[in-house]
Amino acid sequence: MSRASAPRFIVSAIAIAFSLSFASADEFGVATYYYNPRHAGLIAAHLRLPFGTRVRVYNLDNGRDVVVTIVDRGPFARGRIIDVSTVAADVLGMRQAGVARVRLEAMSNVVQFEP
Repeated sequence: MSRASAPRFIVSAIAIAFSLSFASADEFGVATYYYNPRHAGLIAAHLRLPFGTRVRVYNLDNGRDVVVTIVDRGPFARGRIIDVSTVAADVLGMRQAGVARVRLEAMSNVVQFEP
């Protein structure tokens, strides 16, 4: 390895290590739901996860879970960590309440989609 390529290699290694550790870390907080007219189905919005990331959302209040795909940015309200689609909210059993305490588990596979 040449001296010129060493810094690029180190930066790449750090970026890969950070993305792998972030993807495997659980996140706890409050979920809400929203409607996205451009995407249907089991989708969600998250502030930092890459688009296409699949996330398992666990409802801590009733034990239900669902796998959603990140297709949007949000939520922008303080204290919220994810906005799930109305379909996902129905699966999680949180649509009537509007909010739920959740745990997020980012999964390793990323799905391609059209923004």
